[in-house]
Amino acid sequence: MHQRHLPASPNWYCSRCSDINGRGVLGFGAKNTIYLLNVTASSPAVTGELTGHTERVSGFAFCPHDGQERICASTSDDKTVKIWDAGQKILLKEHNVHQSTISAVHWSPVQKLLLVTGDEKGIVVCYWFSSNDTQSFFPEPRTIFCLSCSPHEENYIAVGYKDGMIVVIDISKKGEVIHRLRGHDDEIHALAWCPQPREEPLYGRSEDKTGNQEINGVTETAEMGCYLASGSRDQTVRIWSTARGKGVMTLKLPFLKRRGAGVDPVVKERLWLTVHWPKGQPSQIVSSCFGGEIIMWDLMKSGKQKWSLLGSSSDGQNHSRIVFNMSSFRSGDRELLLSTSMDREIKCWDLASLECCWTLPTLGGFVYCLSFSPVGTGCLALGIGDSMIRVWNTLSIQNQYDIKTFWQGIKSKVTALAWHPLKEGTLAFGTDDGKVGINEVYSNKPPQISSTYHHRTVYSLSWGPPVPPMSFGGSGDKPSYSLYSCAGEGVIFQHDPWKLSGEASNIDKLIRDTNNIKHKIPPHTDLSWKPDGSVLAIGNEDGSIAVLKAPMLKLLCTVQQHHKIINSLRWHHEHSSQNELQYMLASGSSNAIVYVHDLKSAIETPSEIPVLMTESFRTLSGHTNKITSLAWSPHHDGRLVTVCYDGTAQVWDVLKEEPVCNYRGHSGRLLCVQWSTVHPDLVWTGGDDFTLHEWAVSKQEHVTPPKSKKRVEMEKKRGPQKKSKKKKAAPEKGGMKAEERELPLGEEIKGAAGSGAEEGQLENDKEEEERENTDGPSVTGNGPSFLLSSLAVSSASSRFCASSAVFEMSLRLSGYMSLKKRKPRSILPLSTSMDHRPKEELQQDCLTLAAVRYSHGNGTCVPGSGDHIQLGLFTDRDALYRMFQEEGDHVEAGHYDSMVYLRLWKGDPIGAINLAAEKGELTDHLLSLAPVAGYQVWARTVEAYVKQLCHHEQFLKAASHLVSIHKLYEAINLLKSHQLYREAIALARARLQPEDPVLKNLYMSWAAVLEKDGHYATAAKCYLAADSNFDAAKVIAKKGDVISLRTAANLAQISGESELAHSLSLRCAKDLMLFQDWTPAQEVLRTQGSLLGHRLVFSVNEILTQRLADTDVVTWSVASSHTWSKSCEENFLSMVHRVWQSEFGVAATDLVQVKMLHQQLRTVENPPATTSVPLKQLLFHMSLDVTLCALSQLLCDWPSVLEELLQALTRGYEAGHFTLMSVTFYKQKLDSTDERSLVISQSVEALVCYQLMYKKWWNYSAETSALTNNTISNGHRLTEKNHSEVEANCNGEAQSDVIFSEGFWKVLLSEPHANLQATQRAIAEIQRRVTSLIQQHNPCKDSHAKIPNSSFLSLLSSESLSTLTARVAEHHKALAAIPELVKKYPFPDVMECCIVLLHMEKHFTPFPPHIHSKATTLLCKYGTTELLCKAWKRLTQ
Repeated sequence: MHQRHLPASPNWYCSRCSDINGRGVLGFGAKNTIYLLNVTASSPAVTGELTGHTERVSGFAFCPHDGQERICASTSDDKTVKIWDAGQKILLKEHNVHQSTISAVHWSPVQKLLLVTGDEKGIVVCYWFSSNDTQSFFPEPRTIFCLSCSPHEENYIAVGYKDGMIVVIDISKKGEVIHRLRGHDDEIHALAWCPQPREEPLYGRSEDKTGNQEINGVTETAEMGCYLASGSRDQTVRIWSTARGKGVMTLKLPFLKRRGAGVDPVVKERLWLTVHWPKGQPSQIVSSCFGGEIIMWDLMKSGKQKWSLLGSSSDGQNHSRIVFNMSSFRSGDRELLLSTSMDREIKCWDLASLECCWTLPTLGGFVYCLSFSPVGTGCLALGIGDSMIRVWNTLSIQNQYDIKTFWQGIKSKVTALAWHPLKEGTLAFGTDDGKVGINEVYSNKPPQISSTYHHRTVYSLSWGPPVPPMSFGGSGDKPSYSLYSCAGEGVIFQHDPWKLSGEASNIDKLIRDTNNIKHKIPPHTDLSWKPDGSVLAIGNEDGSIAVLKAPMLKLLCTVQQHHKIINSLRWHHEHSSQNELQYMLASGSSNAIVYVHDLKSAIETPSEIPVLMTESFRTLSGHTNKITSLAWSPHHDGRLVTVCYDGTAQVWDVLKEEPVCNYRGHSGRLLCVQWSTVHPDLVWTGGDDFTLHEWAVSKQEHVTPPKSKKRVEMEKKRGPQKKSKKKKAAPEKGGMKAEERELPLGEEIKGAAGSGAEEGQLENDKEEEERENTDGPSVTGNGPSFLLSSLAVSSASSRFCASSAVFEMSLRLSGYMSLKKRKPRSILPLSTSMDHRPKEELQQDCLTLAAVRYSHGNGTCVPGSGDHIQLGLFTDRDALYRMFQEEGDHVEAGHYDSMVYLRLWKGDPIGAINLAAEKGELTDHLLSLAPVAGYQVWARTVEAYVKQLCHHEQFLKAASHLVSIHKLYEAINLLKSHQLYREAIALARARLQPEDPVLKNLYMSWAAVLEKDGHYATAAKCYLAADSNFDAAKVIAKKGDVISLRTAANLAQISGESELAHSLSLRCAKDLMLFQDWTPAQEVLRTQGSLLGHRLVFSVNEILTQRLADTDVVTWSVASSHTWSKSCEENFLSMVHRVWQSEFGVAATDLVQVKMLHQQLRTVENPPATTSVPLKQLLFHMSLDVTLCALSQLLCDWPSVLEELLQALTRGYEAGHFTLMSVTFYKQKLDSTDERSLVISQSVEALVCYQLMYKKWWNYSAETSALTNNTISNGHRLTEKNHSEVEANCNGEAQSDVIFSEGFWKVLLSEPHANLQATQRAIAEIQRRVTSLIQQHNPCKDSHAKIPNSSFLSLLSSESLSTLTARVAEHHKALAAIPELVKKYPFPDVMECCIVLLHMEKHFTPFPPHIHSKATTLLCKYGTTELLCKAWKRLTQ
């Protein structure tokens, strides 16, 4: 389905999460999915996925038995084991015997279809796939890290544990432990059995030189047992003899010079030592090393260095981070090794040459953005959620995955990219944390980061011409291009690429100043510069698109088609064959519809007042979720690809308004798309499934996106996702795109603990944290826990601490023993505890006190301190203060209130308050005492108390205290910063002046929050209170229903925003028109005097609908209508004029008013019709043309009458609704000297005659029933429905004599128009041949592509590209010679009319000979194409 594919990164910290079978199919677990690759020595190819697990895949292994290579097994953190058929990619069986997280898996190489798994609780489960039986063993109560089944003894399994223990168990003896292999002192990461069954002597078996006697050169145990290799986190690889249960060799990892002389302890924490024993090399094993190196150990080699380094011949071959898994297979005569690593690369090694064959990069995050370099052909940049940029040379011949990775200076997800238009290798990037930088991809310099940061995620980057103030510098002082960035907070910055350290400018200021905008500008969500740099398109959060003229950013027009946030804008490229296509702008929003706008008139002939466009040029509907990205094909005209949250990419033919193909290869939602700049058939897409796909348009089997039910099935297929419990998500912050507030599906869960696919994954794994947290023993008890007071006691008073602890314990124990009221805790615990000593010591205290008081001091006794602290209470104040000091030092660590009381009693309120403030223990009581120490102390205390209250989230109380010290603005800001807008406004209204700007800022801030949360009515009140009437009306209209629009229009009218009221009223009326509710629609328009012209259009539409209600054309019911619109026998245009005069006061007597209305309606955008336009919309567009025609008639401007009538007829003709063409026909005499009028008249007559011709033909249904479903060259299908519509609408105007009159056919058989149409057909045919010729000789074209028919190939063989180009030039020259008036106005297909004439002559009444001759002559001269010749033969022979 896809050409090339970058898969998600293999999961980390798993003992066996990748494996390869004998057929060269590699499988590895990434997130909760298994990816399958076909591996050769030259390149890999992703072949599919196995999906079904709901959590991270923790293990994967192929069945090694012959004929069963396609059978594989996977384990997951969801505690299930699944068995798959990798060939058919289906689930065969599964079991959930394990109750804990599964950590190891292996297929038995001997027992057929035996799968062994182990979990973190130490349970080993054996599962026999053929019989569906299971058996569980519990050999050791330890955490299993890995296990491996013996390739020689069918019942032996080696199990490695987290604490370094290795056991070999025999499952035939109920899991009996055969050997316990002790030697490692840390985690066992991998186990590998020797492929050779006997234990041949190894060189240097230093660990067991005694005990083995050799007989005839072979040890006694040479024919029994098997060697086992183990890799551990203790940096050693050990070789064990399972015959004796002892280690025979220890290999210590080398400290490679390129990694430094020693190993940092942090590096040891990151070590993962995996081992692999290749099947064909019993004396060599492969292991990983410290920093991503892979080494080959030769067990028979003498000397200290037994190892060789893989990839040592050149730099860049080795992994740059630790290696987790290795597996090997034989491809032809080469033994290939596959390795996965933390550096998110899969490498293939040749074990003979020890060189790297190829590297497959993988992705560790969402693919947020793609960008092809406009200078470096085929150079594709990828912005990934793993905080890295990847630059892919997609045209590399030697390496099809030639990718460079850039991570320096990038600290967050890369969400936006943009190549410089001219400077090769200059790539701008934006990140999730709001940073914007520029990277030079062809240098090793770190990126330059702009000093101006966004507050939210950067969604869009674009290079464009400088605008003021940057454009004011001299020609040498300013760059030719500026870098523009748009982020989630709705701001667009202009950065100077020459001076990123300078401050970036916000272009909103320039837009306001240039366009004199007073109201609030809606937040911006995307921007796109027209390729020639003349026009900038900006998408906004409210769904509007502003089109501005550079360099002053003058507003040209506003497109109000979307009603939800704009996600993507793209201009059509400039090198198309049709010059007018460069003015097409495609836009995608969250409403799942893509609109294409033709802005040619707004850009080429701008009006003084910006135009409001409410109609799109093309509408592309089919997606079922938000549109995330768009891309125009640089190889085609009007070819667009869109991607969506429905998980598909859709290619559109915009000009035909038709879907081309739909790509459904992703398993998640799509986020970005790019069309290949080299191959016209290739498209690149990336999404939240962590993958990048390259796919061909021509190979897709689907045409349109799946319906919403398919989306539900897709979600079920992906399985329920569980959020990670490792850490809580950060609180949500505003300013993001409305639809981005919820994390994209799978963002949190796709990289569970230990998964290499987790975005922004930390270096240490979950097991690392467990290792640090479980080093100490845990103590438990059965009785009540008596907690000692946490008292900080100096060494001098340790004795008092012990006595205090005993006192505390006695108090607590008494609380458990009785229900008596507990005595309050003393604030003098040290001196109190001294009263509980033995009686002798208490009596000695009395003697000491007496000696101090009456003997004038005791040299060894200092009352109030040390061992005599209790005496401080009974002597002088100095002694009391000493006692207070020691008591305070003792209780300060646990009882701050006691210390505060002591300081207050000492007369130190400032110290007490400062102590409480430092400890965060201020109270209302202390605050009330603060004024005693003075105003400054009180003010500082209030501020400290406010901080303490805020810490406890008591914001209202904190604000009240700020008001008490006259800090009113700080109180308001405090309430505002914690989203208490209602309270903040109440306080500001009560205390501030009405004109204070803070009050308006409060209203505007609250309105923004309410608007984001969907409370539009309250937000509108805030805007009104802030005198922002424009924003009030806009927010009311944001809901988009009729009532809201009508309310918003009335509000705008009352508040003086006339232009906005005009726009909203018209939008409301159009919505009512779609429901055929005509009376309220006119009432809405009546409130706006400037909408009189639109009222006329709506009246014509209503009359036209009522007239068609009697036919099968209008089948819907009308909700309400006016009495004057009822159908009658009166001529249509006469009825319109009568209604206008009686109901709207518009008559021919007031020519000034009529002319003004005509000019007003001429400015209304009226896009061309297509066959896919809904009938209601088609009627509205025709009503506008008929209204202009009727106004021109009042002005007696007959050429304009016919021209506008011609537009209405053409619209019905192009849409395929013939019945609508006969409703509005009207004739007037013209000036015979006016060539333009005569040409228009001829086109009108031709279109009417064309209709009458088909009516006559269809009247002979009995004779021509077999032909009613044939398709003629203009694409009209003659169905029975059309036939019935025509019959129902016939009013007698088409008579038989008219059909056979000579003048009738003279109008249709126009040779100038036949010449014009033939020339256009010839040019189109040659262009098709040139395209086919180029595709046929394209070397990249797939050999299985469709081959043209033999006649066409023979034609191509006789024609060269130069010949076809010359013929095109000749036809263009002939086309230029045709008069412009002939080319300007539409005309029926003359060749079609000739064929119908000859058919009717054959089957019905013959025509005059000269008419027959003229038709035949025209066919022979201009109808030479293959399609016309077939139709001629079929209908006339």
